[in-house]
Amino acid sequence: MSSKADQPRPKNCEECAEQNRDIDCWNPDRMLDTLMRNHDKVEQDWVEKGLPTLVDEMMANYEAFGGMDHLEGKDLPSKKVVIEVLEDLLTVLFPGYLGKEEMTKANIKYQLGSTLTSVYTRMTAEIEKSLKYICRKISNCPQDVCQKRAHVVVKELLEKLPQIRATLSGDIQAAYAGDPAAVSTDEVILSYPCVLAITTYRIAHELYLEGIPLIPRIMSEHMHSLTGIDIHPGARIGKNFFIDHGTGVVIGETAEIGDNVKLYQGVTLGALSFPKDEKGNIIKGRKRHPTVGNNVVIYSGATLLGAEAVIGDNVVIGGNVWITSAVASDTKITISAPELRYKKENHKS
Repeated sequence: MSSKADQPRPKNCEECAEQNRDIDCWNPDRMLDTLMRNHDKVEQDWVEKGLPTLVDEMMANYEAFGGMDHLEGKDLPSKKVVIEVLEDLLTVLFPGYLGKEEMTKANIKYQLGSTLTSVYTRMTAEIEKSLKYICRKISNCPQDVCQKRAHVVVKELLEKLPQIRATLSGDIQAAYAGDPAAVSTDEVILSYPCVLAITTYRIAHELYLEGIPLIPRIMSEHMHSLTGIDIHPGARIGKNFFIDHGTGVVIGETAEIGDNVKLYQGVTLGALSFPKDEKGNIIKGRKRHPTVGNNVVIYSGATLLGAEAVIGDNVVIGGNVWITSAVASDTKITISAPELRYKKENHKS
């Protein structure tokens, strides 16, 4: 059999594409062919003549696929501002560790007051817009109800920051105690992705409980994109929670997790199935994710699906386990070791 290197090479990138071969068309020997491609199709006056046609096509596209635009942006919170506010809240919760401003004992009171004042103003405005997004669908909604509600929600969230910080202290200690590689709590706070993911969850969860639309998911999905840890703000998570490594962890909206729980990377607490109504639409709002008790360890790659997956206390779930039913307390679950086959390769000189 002839090797790949012995096969005839395409003369240019067009031939490369036609033959569908795994050949680098940016090879210097064929670079000029690539650069000269489609030169005969250049339209010098495209901006004046072609662009208006494209604008008309995009306008028609907006009409055809209207669910992908929101041209009444006044009633939609700014994703950019929400993320900036989240970053400021992280700085408040971990002063000196996170944030751009240098924090010292001499200036922290001033910095704290300034930051919280700014957070209060900006978050109130974004929550008001988020509430108006819903309220505009109500015909008899009082004119100032969203503004008043926004002030109350932000005030109550900020007043809960000391309590949130106390809970996070337990999460930090759980990470330090549960990871032999952790040198210090400083290292945990500065470098562990679970700290950002869990902190964001504990903030977003308070807004979720208040019925605030959009903003909790903006926060959680932003942190999901940064850490690879996907925690829905609706989940209920107890004290001293630790996610080791973290990448690929998924915790669904109706999942419940007790105290002193440790998850490893790739763990899924997901839904098994989605009940539908008579029209075939998914019925939302029902319990559909697992419940995990206290003092549970779930190793990497384990998948727990559905509301029937109720895990008792003091359970250890091994890697790559698939669970859809209840597990009694004080149980250890592992899968049988796979059969490995070894074949001696004969290498001829």
